[in-house]
Amino acid sequence: MADEELVKKMVRAVLQSSKSGVSLSHLQVEYKDLTGELIPYKQLGYATLDALLHSMPSVVKLDKGQSGEVVCHATTGNEMTHITKLAARQRTAKRTGRPQVVNCQMRVKPAAPLALNGETLISFVKYDCACNSCFKVLFRIHYIENVSAAFMSLIFLAPSILNENTTPSKPRLPHSAPYSPKLVQSRLKEVLNKHSNGLWVSKLPQLYRDLYKQDLPSEALKDLEHWTHICTVEKPCSTKPQELLLYPAKETSQITPHSAATPPTHDKSPFHHKKPQTQRSSATSKSSTPASPRDLPPEVKQKLGELLLKYSSGLWAHALPKLYQDTYKCKLPEFVLDHLNLLSDICTIDYPMPDNPKRAILYAKVLEDENRNQSGLAGSETKEAVERSLSSQTVPPLLIPREEYPSVLVVEAGDTNSVILRYIGDGYSKAQEKLEDEMREFYGQDSNKVALTSPLTGQLTAVCAEEEEEILRAQVCEVMADKVKVHYVDHGFSEVISKSKLFELHEKFYRLPFQATKCKLAGLESFSQEQAVLKRFESMATGKILLAEILVRQEVPLVVLYDTSQDDDININAACMKALQDKSLESPLKVNSAYMNVNVTSVCSDGTIYCQVPSRGLTKLNEILEKTENYLHSQVTSELLVSRPFCGKICLARYKGKWSRVEITNLHGSRVVDIMFVDVGVQASVEVTELREIPPPTLRDLISTPAQALKCCLADLPVSVGSWTPDAVQWLRDTALHCSDCSLKATKVDEPKRLAHVYLFTSKNFHDKSCSLNQQLADSNLWSHQKDVFLSSRGPSKSLNAPTNPATIQTSSLRTDGQDKVPHTPKRMSSPLGSQSAPPGSPPEQLALPPLLELPEIGQNLDVFVSVACHPGHFVLQPWHDMYKLVDLMGEMILHYNKMEEKPLKVEKSQVCAAKLENNWYRVLVKGVLTNGLVSVFQLDYGKHELVSCTQLRPLTQEFCQLPFQAITAQLAGLKPRQWSEEASIVFRNHVEKKPLVGQLESVQEASQPWDRKVVIYLVDTSQEERDIWLHDIMAEFTDEMSNAA
Repeated sequence: MADEELVKKMVRAVLQSSKSGVSLSHLQVEYKDLTGELIPYKQLGYATLDALLHSMPSVVKLDKGQSGEVVCHATTGNEMTHITKLAARQRTAKRTGRPQVVNCQMRVKPAAPLALNGETLISFVKYDCACNSCFKVLFRIHYIENVSAAFMSLIFLAPSILNENTTPSKPRLPHSAPYSPKLVQSRLKEVLNKHSNGLWVSKLPQLYRDLYKQDLPSEALKDLEHWTHICTVEKPCSTKPQELLLYPAKETSQITPHSAATPPTHDKSPFHHKKPQTQRSSATSKSSTPASPRDLPPEVKQKLGELLLKYSSGLWAHALPKLYQDTYKCKLPEFVLDHLNLLSDICTIDYPMPDNPKRAILYAKVLEDENRNQSGLAGSETKEAVERSLSSQTVPPLLIPREEYPSVLVVEAGDTNSVILRYIGDGYSKAQEKLEDEMREFYGQDSNKVALTSPLTGQLTAVCAEEEEEILRAQVCEVMADKVKVHYVDHGFSEVISKSKLFELHEKFYRLPFQATKCKLAGLESFSQEQAVLKRFESMATGKILLAEILVRQEVPLVVLYDTSQDDDININAACMKALQDKSLESPLKVNSAYMNVNVTSVCSDGTIYCQVPSRGLTKLNEILEKTENYLHSQVTSELLVSRPFCGKICLARYKGKWSRVEITNLHGSRVVDIMFVDVGVQASVEVTELREIPPPTLRDLISTPAQALKCCLADLPVSVGSWTPDAVQWLRDTALHCSDCSLKATKVDEPKRLAHVYLFTSKNFHDKSCSLNQQLADSNLWSHQKDVFLSSRGPSKSLNAPTNPATIQTSSLRTDGQDKVPHTPKRMSSPLGSQSAPPGSPPEQLALPPLLELPEIGQNLDVFVSVACHPGHFVLQPWHDMYKLVDLMGEMILHYNKMEEKPLKVEKSQVCAAKLENNWYRVLVKGVLTNGLVSVFQLDYGKHELVSCTQLRPLTQEFCQLPFQAITAQLAGLKPRQWSEEASIVFRNHVEKKPLVGQLESVQEASQPWDRKVVIYLVDTSQEERDIWLHDIMAEFTDEMSNAA
């Protein structure tokens, strides 16, 4: 049956996006545009849609419009009611007002933004199905600035809504955190070596988190019993997971190297997995590597250990030589990369690309000081003893929410290193609300009011608040003559009250952890008590419900806060950092003013440019950067390596051989980031190892200096992606970039967008507009679009004479995302376009496709992730155990293709190439070429169909053809082929899409091309402890119900 709660949420989302309501006749259309399917009212047991809506008074209100047509309006949902009540209950010590309800529908911030600011967002509502009868695609074009907050919240809410009512046994698979069994096994060995006498499995996740600063994948807990070469699992009392004991593997057991590389299996009945016979990793191939001719010097090994500790998410082996050279000012011995086994005692070595052993990933082995752990334990025991002496009851600790982006209510901050907040949601704010309702009812009876006559410092108590009806939990901070200072443990503030308002706290109110907790704002550690920062934080965050990105899960978690109530998310940390900027060093352009000696540093594909004008701020910036350069050259330390990147972080990267300021704008996993050089307006994608922290001596000066890149657009010419032809953009780049004699005149300044409209000149003759580049472009034929311009191999137009001086155009071809690209010496990559002598636009040389994806034998099981589900007759799987290899591959593709020169590619049907979709690069198959410049592609690793501009396609290089294509087209076994109804398809999608499952292979239909291969497979949901759910049984039961109902 359909999930009625899910339907309610989606209907509410549709209605909230329209203030004037949605007509009943149009509601189905809006719902389908959002979800890809109609409202399943019949499946929910209602004869008509009107009947279903009348049963949802908490979601929809039905009125009649002026024309007599029924109009649907959104009503206040439970979540809004809860948050409104929460805000009303929140009290502050200053008593200056109630907290502001900013957003009641928090959305998860994606790893990759939907689109760059100011560019066009193309959103697709589709069925991802390759069969002719089911492939439907609708697309809409939205401009980012016009997308409503409600619509944007819908986009981000959708994945979490689909899985909200399930009990996941495996983590939802983000690109940034794939499950690598080999890595977990090696770390588990280290843990067990320290606990040779055994430990409870329930303690393992916390130990793992403390040691490696990462969460233990929940999949690993299920695989423990099958890792007999790593550990021994005993069940002393029962079969409950929390009562299992874990010991190191018995020495008598003989484990082959192959078993260590076996993919994870499930211990759920009725599955008794057989390990696949095919080898899945190159781990065993390392044994054939010849021994090193020499030993690694201890000082080199120590330095390598320091580097690896800075990158807890792993470090590419190929990045070691340059990183070692930059950090320690000496060369890494050349033989190290050829003999990585020399590092086995300080790191774990993983080979995501088996055919290229130099493309290994190194993970540091963290060794904790056991004495320090014991002393810490003793300290905590002492603290607990004190608490026990004050009360016979103890309060459990507050656990950090498991989701990566929880909603929080910010209470106050006297220091950005200890911001007081409360978590929102089930088990947190809702549980506290219930507790206070119980306390109000309990202490409302005089017989339960036992006065606390002799309060002690540190003692827990119930306090009768100023509003006599409110009873709150508090802790005594200071005892005076007739008053007492208390701290409200659930609300995060303190006040002095009369002793007469204190009552003994009943033991049943000790169950809930204290809800007020602390966090630290990332990036502001050095400016935690600056008044400008705290004032900005007070105005933007205090009393508001925000979204928190948890970077480090520790006692005081490190977080980045976002206000997602507007169309564009606001990074609170970055905004507070900008409060430190010296306004006198800004150099804004003034209307009707002319500027000479202008340096144009970047030209974007939408016609906007970035430039620098002579100013006091630019002069000071150059002086500070020179000091920073000298400091970095003189230091031999690993302290300045960026080990924890996050969006909005300001750090350093090389631009034209010198260190320059950058802001991290996006993260692709843990090893690749997108950055913006804030002083030149250039975007780039780099490895994290190429970033450096700003040195302490120049940190304040660099942070206080505003960005010196001024964003401008050419007056009288449109500014939008698609308005400018590639030829026009290229001509402007060749003409203006690094012209030493540029000048400009500002005609208009758009303050909200911080965009100046200017006339640009390549000489000082700025009085004559006819000499401007604006006029030259407007009069040229470069401005007019030509049919299929991107699909032809025609070279750039020569209607305008562009300068040919190499000094003028030396960086014009280095760009990414339509901007100038940072010069970067290619590493590991040669001849990215195949033959360098091939003319532009010609197809690449014949590409050798990857080997076929290895499948287990018929009847055996494999762990899978369902990336796309249309109906039981067509869905797409990905093998779970190789997912991390795909993530690593995509990171390499981002680095490679974002550095490539943009050249027209002659696109042909059935061509395998690389495509850029939502800031990521994918391996795709061209399914069709449209005359409007769009290309229909099939993602060979994810199984999705997309429409993409032909300008976003690049030739797929051979080095990205080592990993087999990961998408497996499949149909569900155990069912007869049939035409599946829309209702049945919805049920199937809700059960399997975007979920990890266990598959049992029934048959394989081979084909000449890997993307035409198809498997027939049983799917089993093992997320429930008590039983396994076979999906073909669910679908057969549903089909029978529908037949009987008809």
